[in-house]
Amino acid sequence: MGSDPLYVGKLHSDVDKGDGSIKYILSGEGASSIFIIDENTGDIHATKRLDREEQAYYTLRAQALDRLTNKPVEPESEFVIKIQDINDNEPKFLDGPYTAGVPEMSPVGVIKTALPNMDREAKDQYLLVIQAKDMVGQNGGLSGTTSVTVTLTDVNDNPPRFPRRSYQYNVPESLPVASVVARIKAADADIGANAEMEYKIVDGDGLGIFKISVDKDTEEGIITIQKELDFETKTSYTLRIEAANKDADPRFLSLGPFSDTTTVKIIVEDVDEPPVFSTPLYPMEVSEATQVGNIIGTVAAHDPDSSNSPVRYSIDRNTDLERYFNIDANSGVITTAKSLDRETNAVHNITVLAMESQNPSQVGRGYVAITILDINDNAPEFATDYETTVCENSQPGQVIQKISAVDKDEPSNGHQFYFSLTTDATNNYNFSLKDNKDNTASILTRRNGFRRQEQSVYYLPIFIVDSGSPSLSSTNTLTIRVCDCDADGIAQTCNAEAYVLPAGLSTGALIAILACVLTLLVLILLIVTMRRRKKEPLIFDEERDIRENIVRYDDEGGGEEDTEAFDMAALRNLNVIRDTKTRRDVTPEIQFLSRPTFKSIPDNVIFREFIWERLKEADVDPCAPPYDSLQTYAFEGNGSVAESLSSLDSISSNSDQNYDYLSDWGPRFKRLADMYGTGQGSLCS
Repeated sequence: MGSDPLYVGKLHSDVDKGDGSIKYILSGEGASSIFIIDENTGDIHATKRLDREEQAYYTLRAQALDRLTNKPVEPESEFVIKIQDINDNEPKFLDGPYTAGVPEMSPVGVIKTALPNMDREAKDQYLLVIQAKDMVGQNGGLSGTTSVTVTLTDVNDNPPRFPRRSYQYNVPESLPVASVVARIKAADADIGANAEMEYKIVDGDGLGIFKISVDKDTEEGIITIQKELDFETKTSYTLRIEAANKDADPRFLSLGPFSDTTTVKIIVEDVDEPPVFSTPLYPMEVSEATQVGNIIGTVAAHDPDSSNSPVRYSIDRNTDLERYFNIDANSGVITTAKSLDRETNAVHNITVLAMESQNPSQVGRGYVAITILDINDNAPEFATDYETTVCENSQPGQVIQKISAVDKDEPSNGHQFYFSLTTDATNNYNFSLKDNKDNTASILTRRNGFRRQEQSVYYLPIFIVDSGSPSLSSTNTLTIRVCDCDADGIAQTCNAEAYVLPAGLSTGALIAILACVLTLLVLILLIVTMRRRKKEPLIFDEERDIRENIVRYDDEGGGEEDTEAFDMAALRNLNVIRDTKTRRDVTPEIQFLSRPTFKSIPDNVIFREFIWERLKEADVDPCAPPYDSLQTYAFEGNGSVAESLSSLDSISSNSDQNYDYLSDWGPRFKRLADMYGTGQGSLCS
């Protein structure tokens, strides 16, 4: 226990004379680390604290050696050191702290309670401290403690009780079936399964109207409606409801009955209800031959409220989009508004609306199913479009087609059709008809030797009669094509063109004709294109630039008819600045300065200056084309900026204009100089 080495024992050899010639060594478990030996005396000491609970014994080996030769003088011997136990560990609880459950009201037993009739509802948990001592509690012993939590578990020792002896609820009469009317709950101090409830209606006048069930989550009783309520029939209901524990404990029945009852009164409130039809569905039947306006049937509805308001009827047109039917708003009589056709619609499902006269928002709905009865108004016809063929090698009496018929009508006894050839076709020499008496007929050949060259198609009229009353009939034409067949009678080709082509043009000839037509069309297009190119004007568009090209002119100008050489817009607006514009068809060489506006200059001066400048530009331009240009001035009249440009006004006696300068413009303006020069008076007199 202390810090000094503890003497354990002593080793001694008989050879040891005490002169120090013998030395002792120790090996094995804990040698040198826990146990050491004095090599001279053989004393063994423990240098560390030993714990029996960790290791109860150690096995060691000892040997005596000659100190000089270091050889054993005796064989090695083994010995065991056992650790003696002392009370150095207190008692311990292995799984503490502990919890335990004890049912409330438990009797005294092995686990004893200090108080009788312990009630969980008063206190449900107790904490205990337990001490354990060793050495039977004697002095010097050690002890240990732990805690024990004792929980009182529940038993069914509390009966259910309603907080109130009666309840009252108001519900509208329009409340739907299965709706919740009320929730009631009986209190129970127990928990879990001991608090599970059962509710039932034990008495009252609403046994068939209401029912009660249990909400498993809240243990409430839920009262719901089983049938529709009607304020006019009954205004209130009284129910007696019992609540009881699901599992009662017989040990505690002496505490009182484990059930309780209460009274529930349900007051029905009046609601303005829509009209109600006498039956939810009205089945009716009418023949498809009935006349427009005939009566089909009658519906009836009434106001269920005490006011008994008058009712007006109408048809929901969403269910009668074609407006086949009408209804009298006051009487509810349904009549036909259009002709009916069973084959188009065999059953009409319409909705009739009934609304209160005093409150049109209250609308009731009734449903009418009108079945259209069939009459024989459709003639029979072929069941399908037959593609009938007859082989050129067919033999007389051979069946080439089996036909059947259909009829849109549906007679109660089923269809019965009769087939025959029309009167005109009865005596034909090609085909015959056999009625099979099972709503089918067979078409047979009367001869052989059919040839496509002679006739490739035959038309056979067939007369079909039904069994209706009155019976109806129709004539249907069966188209029969003559075909080339193989040995098994399977049609190979039914085209008669192969026999017709030799009499006309061959395929090669047709191709040659088409090629010639196409060649002619191409030539015509080339000629038209060349002519259009020759008619193109000599003045190029503004977007085109031909400054790198040499243009040769070998014809005269257009004269007075040529109006494409110059821009006419420049002469139609005199209030703009006349900028120098280069020729668009030649490369400009001489640049002219911009000229000021002529807005304030007299009209004759404006035109004279304009023409004079254009003349100078043409004279000094060696590349100008040699053609005349007549400009047409498109505006004149009093009040304009240019005033009148009329030639008649120019030669009047009041005119102050002088056109003698035209003589200086060269031979191209000689005619103008003769007309408007000094001799103009004699020319116009």
